[in-house]
Amino acid sequence: MQWTSVLAIYFLFLVFSAFVLLPFGVRTNDEAGVEKVPGQADSAPVEFRPGRILLRAVVLAAVLTAAYLANYVNGWIGPEDLIFWGPSAR
Repeated sequence: MQWTSVLAIYFLFLVFSAFVLLPFGVRTNDEAGVEKVPGQADSAPVEFRPGRILLRAVVLAAVLTAAYLANYVNGWIGPEDLIFWGPSAR
Protein backbone atom coordinates (compact mmCIF):
# COMPACT_ATOMS: atom_id res chain seq x y z
CA MET A 1 0.00 0.00 0.00
CA GLN A 2 1.33 3.44 -0.88
CA TRP A 3 2.02 5.95 1.88
CA THR A 4 -0.49 8.39 0.37
CA SER A 5 -3.20 5.77 0.76
CA VAL A 6 -2.23 5.27 4.39
CA LEU A 7 -2.36 9.04 4.91
CA ALA A 8 -5.82 9.26 3.33
CA ILE A 9 -7.10 6.40 5.49
CA TYR A 10 -5.62 8.06 8.59
CA PHE A 11 -7.32 11.36 7.71
CA LEU A 12 -10.68 9.62 7.28
CA PHE A 13 -10.27 7.90 10.65
CA LEU A 14 -9.23 11.24 12.19
CA VAL A 15 -12.36 13.07 11.02
CA PHE A 16 -14.60 10.18 12.04
CA SER A 17 -12.93 9.94 15.45
CA ALA A 18 -13.28 13.67 16.09
CA PHE A 19 -17.03 13.54 15.47
CA VAL A 20 -17.43 10.41 17.58
CA LEU A 21 -15.48 11.93 20.49
CA LEU A 22 -17.23 15.33 20.50
CA PRO A 23 -19.95 14.51 23.06
CA PHE A 24 -17.64 12.82 25.59
CA GLY A 25 -16.38 14.87 28.53
CA VAL A 26 -18.66 17.85 27.85
CA ARG A 27 -20.48 19.48 30.73
CA THR A 28 -23.41 21.89 30.42
CA ASN A 29 -23.90 24.99 32.55
CA ASP A 30 -26.44 23.18 34.73
CA GLU A 31 -23.99 20.34 35.42
CA ALA A 32 -21.17 22.77 36.22
CA GLY A 33 -23.37 25.10 38.29
CA VAL A 34 -22.60 28.15 36.15
CA GLU A 35 -25.11 30.87 35.18
CA LYS A 36 -26.33 30.79 31.59
CA VAL A 37 -26.04 33.71 29.22
CA PRO A 38 -29.46 34.96 28.08
CA GLY A 39 -30.42 33.16 24.87
CA GLN A 40 -27.96 30.34 25.42
CA ALA A 41 -29.08 26.82 24.56
CA ASP A 42 -29.53 24.43 27.47
CA SER A 43 -27.17 21.93 25.84
CA ALA A 44 -24.30 24.38 25.21
CA PRO A 45 -21.02 23.32 26.83
CA VAL A 46 -19.44 25.38 29.61
CA GLU A 47 -16.11 25.42 27.81
CA PHE A 48 -15.17 23.99 24.44
CA ARG A 49 -11.64 22.58 24.27
CA PRO A 50 -10.88 21.66 20.66
CA GLY A 51 -7.24 20.86 21.45
CA ARG A 52 -8.15 18.07 23.84
CA ILE A 53 -10.69 16.62 21.40
CA LEU A 54 -8.15 16.78 18.57
CA LEU A 55 -5.49 15.07 20.69
CA ARG A 56 -7.87 12.24 21.58
CA ALA A 57 -8.93 11.95 17.93
CA VAL A 58 -5.30 11.80 16.75
CA VAL A 59 -4.55 8.94 19.15
CA LEU A 60 -7.74 7.02 18.28
CA ALA A 61 -7.15 7.52 14.54
CA ALA A 62 -3.58 6.22 14.88
CA VAL A 63 -4.81 3.09 16.67
CA LEU A 64 -7.56 2.49 14.10
CA THR A 65 -5.18 3.05 11.18
CA ALA A 66 -2.66 0.63 12.69
CA ALA A 67 -5.39 -2.00 13.12
CA TYR A 68 -6.54 -1.43 9.53
CA LEU A 69 -3.00 -1.79 8.17
CA ALA A 70 -2.36 -4.90 10.25
CA ASN A 71 -5.51 -6.44 8.80
CA TYR A 72 -4.49 -5.36 5.30
CA VAL A 73 -1.06 -6.98 5.62
CA ASN A 74 -2.18 -10.17 7.38
CA GLY A 75 -5.55 -10.62 5.68
CA TRP A 76 -7.48 -11.52 8.84
CA ILE A 77 -10.84 -10.21 7.56
CA GLY A 78 -11.50 -10.07 3.83
CA PRO A 79 -14.49 -8.95 1.75
CA GLU A 80 -15.77 -12.53 1.56
CA ASP A 81 -16.00 -12.59 5.37
CA LEU A 82 -18.38 -9.61 5.41
CA ILE A 83 -21.19 -11.20 3.37
CA PHE A 84 -23.87 -12.14 5.88
CA TRP A 85 -26.78 -12.85 3.53
CA GLY A 86 -27.37 -13.51 -0.13
CA PRO A 87 -26.49 -16.30 -2.53
CA SER A 88 -22.90 -16.69 -1.36
CA ALA A 89 -23.67 -16.63 2.38
CA ARG A 90 -22.20 -19.50 4.31
